[in-house]
Amino acid sequence: MYIALTGSENNKDVYIYHSFRKENGNSSSRIYKKLGKYNTLLEQFDGDRDKMMAWAREQADKETKLYKEATGKISVEFSKAACIPMNERRSFNVGYLFLQELCTQLRIDKICRTIKERHKYKYNLQAILTDLVYARILSPSSKLASYDYCQTLLEPPKYSLQDVYRSLSVIAEESDFIQSELYKNSNFLYPRNNRILYYDCTNYYFEIEEESDSKRYGKSKENRPNPIVTMGLFMDADGIPLAFDVYPGNQNEQTTLKPLESKILQDFNCSEFIYCSDSGLGSAANRRFNSLGNRAYIITHSLKKMKKEDREIALNPTQFRKVGSTKFIDLRTLDETDEEVYNTVYYKEVPVVTGNMDETLIVTYSPKYKAYQRRIRDRQIEHAEKIINTPGRKRKGKNQNDPMRFVKKTSVTPDGEIANKQVYNIDEEQIQKEEMYDGFYAVITNLEGDVSEIIRINKQRWEIEENFRIMKTEFEARPVYVRREERIKAHFMTCYISLLLYRLLEKKLGDAYTVSQILGTLRSMQMTLLNTASGYIPSYTRTELTDSLHKTFGFRTDYEFITKASMRTIIKETKQIKSKKS
Repeated sequence: MYIALTGSENNKDVYIYHSFRKENGNSSSRIYKKLGKYNTLLEQFDGDRDKMMAWAREQADKETKLYKEATGKISVEFSKAACIPMNERRSFNVGYLFLQELCTQLRIDKICRTIKERHKYKYNLQAILTDLVYARILSPSSKLASYDYCQTLLEPPKYSLQDVYRSLSVIAEESDFIQSELYKNSNFLYPRNNRILYYDCTNYYFEIEEESDSKRYGKSKENRPNPIVTMGLFMDADGIPLAFDVYPGNQNEQTTLKPLESKILQDFNCSEFIYCSDSGLGSAANRRFNSLGNRAYIITHSLKKMKKEDREIALNPTQFRKVGSTKFIDLRTLDETDEEVYNTVYYKEVPVVTGNMDETLIVTYSPKYKAYQRRIRDRQIEHAEKIINTPGRKRKGKNQNDPMRFVKKTSVTPDGEIANKQVYNIDEEQIQKEEMYDGFYAVITNLEGDVSEIIRINKQRWEIEENFRIMKTEFEARPVYVRREERIKAHFMTCYISLLLYRLLEKKLGDAYTVSQILGTLRSMQMTLLNTASGYIPSYTRTELTDSLHKTFGFRTDYEFITKASMRTIIKETKQIKSKKS
């Protein structure tokens, strides 16, 4: 292979070319790999063309070596009479190598070296922290099971299980520092969009019966009767987590915002942003806090909880506008069977004064959203009818979407009987109450300007819910098995880093794959060691996604045979900071 420069004088590209022989015997060449734009690469070498070309030729030599290894023929001898050695591991996961390269680019090694200067310990904190993250993503379980799982990686742990438990207190103590450094370093992988910050809370349960420390009885999101802790999470405008903290399970969620946001303002160098959250975290105090400096807010607003006179103004069908138009529309005149009307969002702006704050309530109406809400409610009513027609005890649950909210209970005394009898019927009045809100949605903000942009910003809140779902479901962050306060914080620290790695990996792959596809592929990427003297063969299915992973990260694990030396080279490269190329 050799280096070639192509293009015009001011727009040259640097390529690696591969020479080959055609079927007719004639020699030819073709592009094997693009290294980048000539001028961009030249800038990276301070204008020194000789150094740049020397680097390019070095890359061509590496690719030549890898190509020869990949296309070379290997002979491996096996015996039908020989058993494999006792207790020798033959299967290893290599999916973690992509995560390892992300950890390298996040400078986790540097973060851990800084932490070590402040503590007295002898174990390798970087190895423990990254292994806990790999295990959380690839095989989520307890700390003991995670330690056992890490034995299946190409690089098994050189630390002890006790070192893992000892490190948890350090990870917890340095949580704020780790988060701020990860945020700064993540900009090397993907420029962070901190113009909009989304905040939300969830909680995680423990399989215990008694409260202690931060493990308290509170309003569980999953309606479980167990002690819980609350997590507050910030994410940026691209859905990438920014910061988190953990609070007692009985603490009011409204009070969790200010401490965490204050840390972001101080440690993350983020001072100008739009705060976006749901109504449960949009108290007047939180809105006032986010109107200071160069901050603003967009908060969902409950129409059902508004004062009657204010609600009547908000739901009045007159004075709505089509997004992008200044013409007033009466919603009662809309032909919702028309496809264009059905897919259009209409809005009205209502000035609001709260204390000394001037705000705007933006009420939107969508025929499509209205139809969606009615489909959901019709199914719930159908379910409620099945319940009341089924013998047995009937009670309302705590969930606001419980179908039994559409059922009313009446006590009657049949003729000739003394005791009352409970009669259940569909509550038509309750159905009508809910129907009046169909299609409507509202946010309150102190922003002025493009309403369509405000609506777009608010619609993206679903991503923070997805972040919680990934942590709870894919990374099995709950139930929480550790009990000590510092270990609880460290547990969520590893879950948070796992989520950060996943989101960055998702971005590097161009948002082209689902979470189940990406995690399922990484977890399946096993290599089989043929014998101790030869090398490895892939024992996973090559797919479009595995090809995309290899292309994105610049190494391949899907050759029919990989020598041990080649695998060591791959491992080494995932631990090195790579220079940026166009």
